[in-house]
Amino acid sequence: MTQGVLPFKYEEEKSNSGMTALAGLPLYLDLAEVIGLSKSIQKHLKIRTGSQGWTDTQVVLAIVLLNLAGGDCVDDLKILEADQGFCAILDKTEIHGLKRKVRRALERRWRKEKKRSVPSPSAVFRYLSKFHDAKQEELRLSSDVKAFIPRHNEHLKGLREINKDMCAGLNKAKPQTTATLDMDATLAETMKKAARYCYKGFKSYQPLNVWWHEQGIILHTEFRDGNVPAGYEQLKIFKEALACLPENVKKVKLRSDTAGYQHELLKYCEIGENERFGRIEFAIGCNVTTAFKTAVVQVPDLEWRPIHKNEKGVKIKTGSEWAEVCFVPNELCHSKDTPTYRYIAKRQRLEEQPPLPGIEGPKQLEFPFPTMEMQEKKYKVFGVVTNIKYTDMKGETIIHWLHERCGKSEEIHAVMKDDLAGGKFPSSDFGVNAAWWWMMIISLNLNAMMKNLALAPIMAVKRMKAIRYSVINIPGRVITHSRRLILRLSQGHPAYDLFVEARRRIAKLNGAWAPPG
Repeated sequence: MTQGVLPFKYEEEKSNSGMTALAGLPLYLDLAEVIGLSKSIQKHLKIRTGSQGWTDTQVVLAIVLLNLAGGDCVDDLKILEADQGFCAILDKTEIHGLKRKVRRALERRWRKEKKRSVPSPSAVFRYLSKFHDAKQEELRLSSDVKAFIPRHNEHLKGLREINKDMCAGLNKAKPQTTATLDMDATLAETMKKAARYCYKGFKSYQPLNVWWHEQGIILHTEFRDGNVPAGYEQLKIFKEALACLPENVKKVKLRSDTAGYQHELLKYCEIGENERFGRIEFAIGCNVTTAFKTAVVQVPDLEWRPIHKNEKGVKIKTGSEWAEVCFVPNELCHSKDTPTYRYIAKRQRLEEQPPLPGIEGPKQLEFPFPTMEMQEKKYKVFGVVTNIKYTDMKGETIIHWLHERCGKSEEIHAVMKDDLAGGKFPSSDFGVNAAWWWMMIISLNLNAMMKNLALAPIMAVKRMKAIRYSVINIPGRVITHSRRLILRLSQGHPAYDLFVEARRRIAKLNGAWAPPG
């Protein structure tokens, strides 16, 4: 009996053939070994301290590999386990370089013969539950305070330290002395019963992320409920992010949207309160309040200058204009010692449009952004506050510099939630989902290191879809020869040269990398 319309059918192999659909995934095991990811996990996570069952390293690496392979839920580990060829490599790499005594100790963790290569979904759920604090959950559910963030237990703090080790190692292999930090929150929609409604009206979580622009990685993140405002405790998160920066970073700059427009954060940067970095330059979107609009209206028309963009080396007007604005917020008028900042306005004229059919009254004029009228013309208005001096950077350059974060920020958030497993949460428990989010961040950063350190330069801008198609999801067969594993690809496959070159580059990092701890 035929299986379908076309002349082919599916059959199972009669025995273990060593086939794999993930021939590129072992490259990430290679990179993880060089950067000392396993050692970092052993150092900072102490959940599996007993002598039985899966180790911390085995569980965390399984979730990281699941993210990279394209899985988005714990149950997808079954598919990873069914890949016989990859599991053979995973088993071999786990004991690579270990002394006989350590290998025997790993074998004794199992009372029966170990048959699995990756933990079962039930084992992973039990492991993730250790990141959840029941007492903090009770406070979270009973709290009358809108913005309540459960305190992280020592295990969640351990995940932060693991990511810190990765960032330090990357900055040793690819040194950057300046760190431009982009702070931004993202809404991750969910249907979990215990989740909170966000300002857009649906249940979600809203993690606040700190992106290191020069290295292309997430430096720090804090997992939050959807009802926690994006600007809540941004100074605290910024201080934590600064503590995560490697020792060889000398200068820090900050960029944020209007959620970062908080005077305690601005003052902290301006007066140089941080002992290590001193005064921190920033450019942050400011609230377009009635007072700010009043100051913008007073700017003479001759002081508005065009904003240009470069296209193939030619400067082209964008239709937007900018101007310096003499403005001091009311909140800063109460003390002589309060710092003053530089305010810049950007305006874009709105073209007249015909009325929208079926909509009457004031709703015809509603826009999702601030607008104002100047000289009988309607403009879209955007405000920027900065402490960068006039002599160091002109207003147009500051606007372009701040806008650099917008596109990249949205792209990274899409990668987290769509390409990786950050958009699908495994539990109703807050701590479990926070750990799941952190392990997704580790996967994101490991992939960024792979693109920037091991793959060809053209791959640095590729999304996970292209990486999986060109690198990870390649068919192959694993065979054993002279007690060595060989991963064999089909003849003439273009991924073969890519794999060999990537492994060569990873091997070069082996001596340059600073092992965690």
